[in-house]
Amino acid sequence: MIIFYRLILKLHHSYVNMIQRFYLKICLAKGLKVGKNVRFVEVPEFGTEPFLIEIGDDTTFSNNVRFINHDGGQNALHFLEKYRDVRTFGRIKIGNQCLIGADTVIMPGVEMHDNCILGAGSILTTSTRKGSVYAGIPAKFICTIEEYGDKLLANNVIYPRELEQDRAKLERYIKEHLPKTYRPVR
Repeated sequence: MIIFYRLILKLHHSYVNMIQRFYLKICLAKGLKVGKNVRFVEVPEFGTEPFLIEIGDDTTFSNNVRFINHDGGQNALHFLEKYRDVRTFGRIKIGNQCLIGADTVIMPGVEMHDNCILGAGSILTTSTRKGSVYAGIPAKFICTIEEYGDKLLANNVIYPRELEQDRAKLERYIKEHLPKTYRPVR
């Protein structure tokens, strides 16, 4: 039974990857600009106007990222003569060496400058400062990239680097050695 389960997972994963690669090629053909060494854990939804999106080098996208490059709310106003011709579109630019967290939405007219992080579950409605971390709904400035790095160092999980070559051994090591400490209530 477990072999059948693993086979189904493998087939599903292969199918999803094939569809995502095809979708990415279509978006690139429509004018999406993607820099060098961009990593997609999962190919984002680039919206109906991928030609309005530019992504810099060495940027990483987690899963379930969405770009929205126009305001569909205008459709609710078209029945009023004053707003009949309202059309809103916005370019989106993601800089170099950024990380876009899981389950995020990037709204029209936003520029994420170099060396930025957008936290998981965030909706980015404003441009970011270079070297900063934004998170929340709507995403707000949290700290600088250096302050974030210092927080990570303070909570660093140290393990023998050679374990990275064998995922099963690494997982066993972390399971056995990671302390059972949790964040305090605020």
